[in-house]
Amino acid sequence: MPERGDSDDNIDLRQDQAHSARMYDYYLGGKTNYAVDRDAAEQVIKAFPAIGTVARVNRAYMHRAMRHLATAGVRQFIDVGTGIPTAPNLHDIVQEVASEARVVYVDNDPIVLVYADALLGGSPQGRTAYVHGDATAPGRLLAAVREQNVLNLDEPVALSLHALLHFVPDHLEPGRIVAEFMAQLPSGSYLSLTHCTGDFDPEAWQKISDTYNARGTPAQVRSREEVLPFFDGLELIDPGVVLAHQWRPEAGSGPAVLTDRLVSLYAGVARKP
Repeated sequence: MPERGDSDDNIDLRQDQAHSARMYDYYLGGKTNYAVDRDAAEQVIKAFPAIGTVARVNRAYMHRAMRHLATAGVRQFIDVGTGIPTAPNLHDIVQEVASEARVVYVDNDPIVLVYADALLGGSPQGRTAYVHGDATAPGRLLAAVREQNVLNLDEPVALSLHALLHFVPDHLEPGRIVAEFMAQLPSGSYLSLTHCTGDFDPEAWQKISDTYNARGTPAQVRSREEVLPFFDGLELIDPGVVLAHQWRPEAGSGPAVLTDRLVSLYAGVARKP
């Protein structure tokens, strides 16, 4: 049963400013973007032509990680920073494993709300919902999720923060944000995240960050040593924090040859004890 956490009446789509969700859609070859998004994305592509590979690797990792958690018995999922719907979406993956799985999607881009119907067509046994929310306010966001009555937040939940935290600069305290999310979820919950890094091409990723910042989207890539603390207090599952294409790869799940530089994206899954 689909649910919306907001109305799309009189939504300001902010077509005059590039948005990370619409730029990501462009990297994936999508059509849900505006000229301002395409202009900014082309500047990123100029600095790092493999950015489309990063986006595809991120999605492939999401599929593997969420399938793994569903296979391990997780039946509730919160996806923060959902982005433009791109099939297969998270609910498609987990409900293929367990048709009763429930998913709540969250994003702060109003255009995602407009297209959220594509996220609400889950299996008859499960449920999906969409909430328009801000990741920098975990308490309010989880309260809005609870109001949907789709998930029971007293039972384990898998929280996905995929390709999100590199849009949360240090002054917004991303470590605190992650800790607040996990503190409000019960024991047995999981955190899955991905994060872009400049470890393998610092100059290119500085240009990418500058492009986003100049267009009104804060961006800050981090080293592996800076990503690891997001998992403090949690139990990392094997293989730990690695480049996304190295996290439990499956045959045929992506390009045959990927270098660390081309991927430039760390990933990890951890359990709350």
